[in-house]
Amino acid sequence: MKKALITGALGQDGSYLAELLLQKGYEVHGTGRGIINNEQCHYVPGVTYHVADLRDQVSIEGAFRKIWPDEIYNLAAQVFVPTSWDVPAETFDINVGGLARILKLVDSYKRDTKVYQASSSEMYGNQNGALDENTPFAPVSPYGVSKTAAHQLAHVYRTKGLFVVCGILFNHESPRRGEHMVTRKITKQVAKWVKGDKGILWLGNRGATRDWGHARDYVEAMWMMMQHHTPDDFVIGTG
Repeated sequence: MKKALITGALGQDGSYLAELLLQKGYEVHGTGRGIINNEQCHYVPGVTYHVADLRDQVSIEGAFRKIWPDEIYNLAAQVFVPTSWDVPAETFDINVGGLARILKLVDSYKRDTKVYQASSSEMYGNQNGALDENTPFAPVSPYGVSKTAAHQLAHVYRTKGLFVVCGILFNHESPRRGEHMVTRKITKQVAKWVKGDKGILWLGNRGATRDWGHARDYVEAMWMMMQHHTPDDFVIGTG
């Protein structure tokens, strides 16, 4: 039986991925910074959860040694672009340093472990037209820069012989999406209006455009990338 470790397992993508891997017969483990019960955390029956923080080498190594995974899906991150302007150093420590700690463990102790890195369409910045795996990156936020740096770090370890794939995913949504994201902000406020609320919905840049898919489809793409015969980069979007 294959063993998978999902960082950020309590979030939207982590929970859908855990369900998919259980269906495929994996032994599934997930990490979170704390085992917390609130509506933003999505626990999946059958998953073994571990407390670990990507900023803490000891906790990550402890989970790694307990699980000895065949596949690692690195989904944990500081994912909110506005927050990255407030805490750029923390954003880099989580998004870049966290991946560096994982790759160092794999390189040192179990080089046959496959690693999935959650890259982001934010690496492209504000470009127009069709984008693909060969489009140059031009990030416009600390978050985008951090994801670009992590993406390049994955490439460096790939040249060392590790199996590291990068999924460059465009926006993907679901009822499990965090409430600070725009789709949930809108749907939650609409629900309040239906119930008689008279509040105002405040949004940021209403001229921005995004490609939106469903998270359940995108986590299946993650798994498919990891089954590919050679590690590579893959752009996932609806077009």
